[in-house]
Amino acid sequence: MKNTLPSLLFIICSLLSSPAGAQKLWTIDDCISYAMQNNITLQKSRLRLQTASEEVRASKGALLPTVNANTSQNLGYRPWQDNGMTTVTNGQVNTKVNKTYYNGSYGLNAQWTVWNGNKNHNNLRLSRLSEQQAELSVEEQANTIQERISQLFVQCLYLHEAIGVSQASLETSQKNENRGKEMVEVGKMSKADLAQLTAQRASDEYGVVEAQSQLATCKLQLKQLLELTGDQEFDIAIPPNTDEDALVDVPALQTVYEQALATRPEIDNKRLAIKSSDLSLAVAKAGWLPTLSVSGGFTSSTNSLANNGWGDQMKTNTNMSAGLTLSIPIFDGWQTRSSVNRAKISQQQAQLDLLDEQKTLYQTIEDYWLNATTNQQKFRAATTTVESEQQSYELLNEKFSLGLTNIIELLQGKDKLLAAQQNQLQSKYLTLLNLQMLRFYSGQY
Repeated sequence: MKNTLPSLLFIICSLLSSPAGAQKLWTIDDCISYAMQNNITLQKSRLRLQTASEEVRASKGALLPTVNANTSQNLGYRPWQDNGMTTVTNGQVNTKVNKTYYNGSYGLNAQWTVWNGNKNHNNLRLSRLSEQQAELSVEEQANTIQERISQLFVQCLYLHEAIGVSQASLETSQKNENRGKEMVEVGKMSKADLAQLTAQRASDEYGVVEAQSQLATCKLQLKQLLELTGDQEFDIAIPPNTDEDALVDVPALQTVYEQALATRPEIDNKRLAIKSSDLSLAVAKAGWLPTLSVSGGFTSSTNSLANNGWGDQMKTNTNMSAGLTLSIPIFDGWQTRSSVNRAKISQQQAQLDLLDEQKTLYQTIEDYWLNATTNQQKFRAATTTVESEQQSYELLNEKFSLGLTNIIELLQGKDKLLAAQQNQLQSKYLTLLNLQMLRFYSGQY
């Protein structure tokens, strides 16, 4: 799978331009691209993949012969040696006793396992499957990070727009408070009613601060996911979007599931685990089969007490050998039988793991599909409610200015409008997020 998550194309039309020298604004593609290179968890997964690749090389090497060279050099001392070498020089007899001597041995050995029940070849196949599984695990981890980035990014977009709604509500509250002060001065409103308007304005100020705090927390979580240090500035690009993006057709549940079965790395990983369990069973059964190996060797030795030279000794003492070894298992204390039984259990476990993963995948997609469908319906209803509450509040505002309604009805109307706007905003971004996840799981990058 590619390392680039699909942009939120259905909510992003074009990025806002920033002046030269301004702080960089991160798009969702920027975040994903940076995380794919710098996220520590993902880097650890890639190291595990490298380890699996080295295991493949080791398994290939196990098919080749092994060759070893050895030598041993020893120094000896015989303190009570009386006999020595006697020589006659110019009629004079000389006797030399060598109490110190050394000897050396040299060897070269080779061994090759010709056949061991196909165990070495199956181990190589197992290593290759493990390498493929490690690669799929990297893709799984990348998917997890990309999904989390998408969720945080959309949440930041929602909170950014929620701040705008809260600020608009605050501006209305400030206008109402100012109007109330004027009405108190002319005797058309009591100070108790003005206090309620002031309390409403203060509550809206708190709402703006709370929304700003949530947005800052969301950006911090996104920054941490990207492994950005604390001294690095971070802010996201806020793209323009339209309500129509949340009203596109929701893809069919079964269609998304079938596409996910064909593309998701976690499913492929479980399928490879079944193949791996089959090979593990074959490796375990190889314990009942004979092993045939070929061996050969060369040895020689030298000694300082010998009369001939080093080269002559190497030739004289040379010994070469070659042979075949056939090992037939007869009884191993039921070790092979136990290994075979464990392999069969692992085989059944791998099959159940695949079924469980498929079930989990379906449940995940079903949740996204249900949330996309229900929130899209909520968004349609909330849009109508906002329009109705907006008109109602404007009428109440006019009546309040004319003194035809009391402060309680005005505040209730404002609260209903704010609640409707928040419901509309929440259902809109939940729809966008779940639509995005459905596209992601269907393999639309």
